[in-house]
Amino acid sequence: MQRRSLIAVLTAAVLLAGCGAKGGDGQATLKVGSQRGSTKAILIVSGALEGAPYKIEWSEFAAAQPLLEAVGAGAVDLGEAGDAPFLFAYAGGYKIKAVQAGKSGGSATALLVRKGAPFHTIADLRGKKIATGRGSIGHYLLLKLLEEAGLKPTDVQIVFLSPGDAKAAFSSGAIDGWVTWGSYVALAKLHDDATILADGEGRLIGYGFEAANEAAIAGKRPQVEDFLHRLAKARRWAAEHPQEFAAALSKETGLQPDVALYTVQHYRIAPSEIDDAAVAEAKAVLDRFKAAGAVTSTRDPADAFDRSFNAAVAP
Repeated sequence: MQRRSLIAVLTAAVLLAGCGAKGGDGQATLKVGSQRGSTKAILIVSGALEGAPYKIEWSEFAAAQPLLEAVGAGAVDLGEAGDAPFLFAYAGGYKIKAVQAGKSGGSATALLVRKGAPFHTIADLRGKKIATGRGSIGHYLLLKLLEEAGLKPTDVQIVFLSPGDAKAAFSSGAIDGWVTWGSYVALAKLHDDATILADGEGRLIGYGFEAANEAAIAGKRPQVEDFLHRLAKARRWAAEHPQEFAAALSKETGLQPDVALYTVQHYRIAPSEIDDAAVAEAKAVLDRFKAAGAVTSTRDPADAFDRSFNAAVAP
């Protein structure tokens, strides 16, 4: 972990200090990380948290990488991330395990170019600058797209940027392409006149995982199990109420209503058990990162999963 990333995580831990395992009234506290407009929004608007016998301490993150750093450091107990960033973090030695899976398909992740740019195929981007997040689902999709086009990662200039920095670079023309996800795709397409050159439909299964710190699994198991059951319930509610969820997402994040609705329509997560198919896909993800030289770890991806919470997926 880079020094500044570690400092950020430890700072977050200090800010969250005092939450502990129990609140001031003796009620247990579960510390949950949420990427902007994801877990927190869906649980609150669905009403799935009503009657929870513990408190939730929310922490918001702009992307999966800092969220997983916080989970790995114990600053938060659990949080959601896509399969690629989760496995990238696990390969990096983080003490985390996936405790619930979800499938969203691939259309929510896309390679964007500016309208009018002279790029019509992936091969047209040879030698060009393409931004994404290191170890992100965007990074993984980019590797797949390059392979499809017969290109190696070194045939383009991959620039690793946070979503906010990548958006600014894309808008200014400092980069030629941007591989991103969720509301960033919606915002670029609907308001920045960007063109989707390719997306993950048919290329990505779109697994996402709720990742938990190993200490939280051992010390807060009843709370984690109950939370996962409520999260699965909230996911099913969102799939049945896209308009209501989009309205809540807009209110929670400040996204324009059309951007929120586009995001919800293209990023619906169906809760699922962690099964052999999920583990097999995880191995494929890590193998692709290894082939690109992005990961050198020998950790077995099968050990990244805790299937003992699978019953929490049931209605």
